[in-house]
Amino acid sequence: MGFHEFFLVLRARWSLAAKIFLAVVVPISLLPLAMHNKYSASSFIVVDTKTDPVAAGQGPSDAVMASYVNTQADIITSERVAKKVAAAVGLDQRPDLIESWRKKTNGVGDIDTWLGQYLLTGKRVAAAPPASANAARQTNVIEIAVTWNDAKLAAAIANSFAQAAIDTNIELKVQQAKQYAAWFDQQSAILRADLQQKQKRLSDFQSATGIVDTDEKLDVENARLAELSTELVTVQSQRADSQSRQKAGNGSDNEFIPEVLQSPQIAALKEALTAAESKRTEAAGRLGKNHPDYQAADAEVASLRARIAAETNKIVASLGATTQVNLRRENDVRAALEAQKKRVLELKNAHDEALNLSNDVVAAQKNLEAVSQRLAQSSLESVAQQTNVVLLSTATEPLEPTSPKEPMFIASGIFLGLILAMGAVLISEIRGRILRDESDLVRLLGVPVLGRLTKLKPKPSAVAALLASPAAPY
Repeated sequence: MGFHEFFLVLRARWSLAAKIFLAVVVPISLLPLAMHNKYSASSFIVVDTKTDPVAAGQGPSDAVMASYVNTQADIITSERVAKKVAAAVGLDQRPDLIESWRKKTNGVGDIDTWLGQYLLTGKRVAAAPPASANAARQTNVIEIAVTWNDAKLAAAIANSFAQAAIDTNIELKVQQAKQYAAWFDQQSAILRADLQQKQKRLSDFQSATGIVDTDEKLDVENARLAELSTELVTVQSQRADSQSRQKAGNGSDNEFIPEVLQSPQIAALKEALTAAESKRTEAAGRLGKNHPDYQAADAEVASLRARIAAETNKIVASLGATTQVNLRRENDVRAALEAQKKRVLELKNAHDEALNLSNDVVAAQKNLEAVSQRLAQSSLESVAQQTNVVLLSTATEPLEPTSPKEPMFIASGIFLGLILAMGAVLISEIRGRILRDESDLVRLLGVPVLGRLTKLKPKPSAVAALLASPAAPY
């Protein structure tokens, strides 16, 4: 069916189309009159991204902040906030809502819980970034939109939701901080007792060993060990030298050992011996060997030689005594050195133990300081009354209702009426088809149209004469 044919059908059945169109448009247009007016009010809050001066750390990243804004929107539309709003605006005192609660629950349960759920259902309350915000641009502003049949109450509920959301944020923050503060307080007491125990262990160990925090005592003992080592080497060298001299003195050439050669007494005796031998030689050549002067000189020579031999033997004997003394000194120094080594090792072990105990004390102090710092911070947060959710603007009482929208209903009624009217006309035409022009004849008979008689209007006088004729049909 073409447009021309449809136009002919619509012109022929215009009354049916008009009746259906009016039957649809009129009720839909009058429907807003039977509906209650609804008013929308919006309040706005902003989530601050600056670093909290009370809490430690830096501000959140963009990704975390976007999630945080969504979390705040969920908090606003939570049952906890809704119950606060219901109590704040006095919804539990409204007779119509009390009656609805009784009908829905038979008076069973808490009315505040039911009112909170009532606020959050039926699209009465919504919290999200403003609808006009660009989807590609992140915003920290949250719009709290409330739809209600009372303009004043809609604004009051929107403002109450904003304030309850801020109060709930503070409560959540303080509640969490109090839990942390209590836990950190317990840990602080445990760490303080541990620190005192470790300090006592260190103090008792220092009192028992005489070791202080410095390495002064260990340095002194190490210096003493080095001195004994040097002294042992010196004594060993002296003992070896005295032993070699003692061996040389036990031979036949003991008069050539250094001690004998360096003895001033033996040197004086040798000079005297030389003078006495010269005197004896002179007496022997001048007086003869039987002369008393010669015999006296010979006796003096023998006496000097005996004295030299005696002094030499004394020096050789002293070398043996020196060797024995050096041996005893070497043994004493070696024993002292071994004792000093043992002492140094004991001091090193004790020092290492003291160092470990001191490190334990330092670690315990650091742990206590860290926990104490967190305790102080959590305690401060637990009494803070600030939050990063701030009221941006309050809702005002709307002057015009947002629904029902009469132009939208009228437009919808016209559109639906046209569709139904045209549908009814087409259905009626299909069920009772009528030939309306030559195209219908061509399609029905399959023969071409040879001619067309235009529609003639007879004159009224001709019609009257025809009716008056005896042969006119009745």
